[in-house]
Amino acid sequence: MASITSIGIGSGLDIESMITQLVAAERVPVKKLQTEASSLQTKLSSYGKLQSGMAALRDAALALTRSSTWGATAGASSDAASVAVATGSTTLPGSYSIEVQRLASVQSNATGVYASADALVGEGTLRIELGAWSAGGSSFTPKAGATAVDITVGPPAESLAQLRDKINASNSGVVASVLTDASGARLVLRSAATGEMNGFRIGATDIDGNNFDGIGLSALAFDPSAGILTMAQALAAANASASLNGLPISSAGNTLSNVLDGMTLTLGKVTTAPVLVEARPDSESMRKALDTFVKAYNDLNTLIVEQTKYDAASKTAGVLQGDSAAVAMRSQMRSLLGGSSGASAMFSRLADVGFDVQSDGSIKLDETKLANGLANLGEMKKLFAASDPLDASNNGIAVRLRTLADQLLGVDGSISTRSEGLRKRIELNGDRQERLEDRVAMTEKRLRAQYTALDTQMASLTSLSNYVTQQLAALNKSRND
Repeated sequence: MASITSIGIGSGLDIESMITQLVAAERVPVKKLQTEASSLQTKLSSYGKLQSGMAALRDAALALTRSSTWGATAGASSDAASVAVATGSTTLPGSYSIEVQRLASVQSNATGVYASADALVGEGTLRIELGAWSAGGSSFTPKAGATAVDITVGPPAESLAQLRDKINASNSGVVASVLTDASGARLVLRSAATGEMNGFRIGATDIDGNNFDGIGLSALAFDPSAGILTMAQALAAANASASLNGLPISSAGNTLSNVLDGMTLTLGKVTTAPVLVEARPDSESMRKALDTFVKAYNDLNTLIVEQTKYDAASKTAGVLQGDSAAVAMRSQMRSLLGGSSGASAMFSRLADVGFDVQSDGSIKLDETKLANGLANLGEMKKLFAASDPLDASNNGIAVRLRTLADQLLGVDGSISTRSEGLRKRIELNGDRQERLEDRVAMTEKRLRAQYTALDTQMASLTSLSNYVTQQLAALNKSRND
């Protein structure tokens, strides 16, 4: 907002407008610098985009140099409902025959029938201990690292529902629930985890003094090794039992992790015939890595084209049109993409595996050639990922592109140095603008002082002129009278 001043009143001249025009003339160099700064900032932003695109290409190329990319496997099963298979990063391709004789199970026991979940059981102390039962239950081996848990019941006597809640809160490795049907309610106990070492025995210290009569809290006792069977066992805890290529395997759970170099088998049911499981090369994940590379390359190529092009029809140029670093970057990329490698005896160029370069510099995949490449996985891996420290001509194409990207993005790389140069020019431009603005402000201050003095002098002369005119008029009048 322009300031309100009285300058010009004395002279009658539009001095404020004169000063404004003179100051505007002084600010012309500042405006030129501002235009230059805007252009520099736009170029710096463009280089930021190139940096981001090159980083994406480097990461995509890096993925194609990793053994984990080309060694990825996927699991397949001839009967996934019986045996499902998943592979890991260390799983090698192969096929195996699996037979399942038994699934892992939990121990499950149940009390006799009560009228309802609110029926009172009794009071005293229950002791729950995890471990393995021998065949026939003649002996019990406590689970290593597990500690028996004592649960105080009452007083007063507690119900099935209350006892269920106490057992579930005890962290004893046993889960309790109340089963209610037409006959009444029963307390059901089961192991929290499968496997023979997760069986359990229950001791009862009944307040009535008799711990074996099945009345009161002793109705929950279970210890076949001591002849105590007041709580019936519906299911025994057991390990899963299977065979892999004829070799017996056992597991506390139905998921067999890392059973074969990162392979995980999930057993679903007992089999009546062998199930074939396979670890196959994961073509889907490899294709995804290749597609990611193609997209990263095409995106960067398109970006460079847009930034460096000149449209003759509209006579408009891209932000980096004529920029030698950007043009050289695209030239280096295309040269590497179309170059040959001695890494593979079967494939020497990316075009051999379906990477066809279009007239605009982009890549289009030939599905037939790509399928042939994936069918010869070892040779295709060499074409992309081989690394020869003694002879660079034997390096894979992805290795070369990753190296180029690292160089361009490095401290001394063209992207970094060009960006830093632009930042310094922007900083210098700002300093020059600041100095010029200071000069403009001083010029305006000087002009205002000069014109204020002139205005004051003009006002004084005008006042004197008016006085003289008045005196002459009065003299003439007196003579006429």
